[in-house]
Amino acid sequence: MTQRLIATPSGVGINVRDLGEGPAVLFIHGWSLSGEVWDRQLRVVAEAGYRVIAMDQRGHGGSDAPLSGYSITDLTADAVGVLDALDVSSAIVVGWSLGGMVALRAAHDFPTRVDSVVMVASNGVAASRTEAFPFGVPADVPLAAILAAEHADRISLRRKAVGDPFKEPPTRELLDWLHRISLQTPSWAGRAAMRTLMCTDQTHVLDAMSVPVTALVGVADPALSVRGARWVAQRLGSRLVEFDCGHYPMIECPDAFDAALLESLSRSPIRS
Repeated sequence: MTQRLIATPSGVGINVRDLGEGPAVLFIHGWSLSGEVWDRQLRVVAEAGYRVIAMDQRGHGGSDAPLSGYSITDLTADAVGVLDALDVSSAIVVGWSLGGMVALRAAHDFPTRVDSVVMVASNGVAASRTEAFPFGVPADVPLAAILAAEHADRISLRRKAVGDPFKEPPTRELLDWLHRISLQTPSWAGRAAMRTLMCTDQTHVLDAMSVPVTALVGVADPALSVRGARWVAQRLGSRLVEFDCGHYPMIECPDAFDAALLESLSRSPIRS
């Protein structure tokens, strides 16, 4: 595996893990974590004959953390910038949570660069209730509470934020691992990325989506409206796979998740 910091057109350095040969699969993680969470899937997918690329989104993991520039368009431009820097003409994009929103936006804005999208624990369009997305709760109250907690006691907030979305409490070792990764994201990046996660509404992309989409979600996910995920799948006419787990299907039910992921990859048209 090669791990390195690459330059994107915006000037922000993005840390990537690059492993294997074959059709490219770009993995994008969720809020406050990094490409490290995909460790098992990188091995499994590379061994199945793909080139796997896991990026740390700006402000996360080993990537640069500017003070600003965390809008969904900025994050999407980074993802496409990674493909450009690695000379990858198109890729299957697998996005978890916030990464699922980035993946769907990349497919909409850059359809020739995205062979297909696999959204994990994400509906791809909104994490909060809006006029266009009538699921979940409005962002204002929970967002204010999260930002206040991040300011007052970032360490405790991050441990709760990464641990609570499991269906069953994670082991101490697992929670320690996720907490360590989360604390690599500084407060300014964490706050900005959380605003993007909770305040973005991109339901408008659904009617113009031309790229195949699959969603892999947990029915006990407290961070995701499963009804909303089903609504998006119906709107797109896309494939939805449900697991009996929370917000981490790749960790909570890894065997079933890996099988569903590999099947989704095998269904994808490949341009490159």
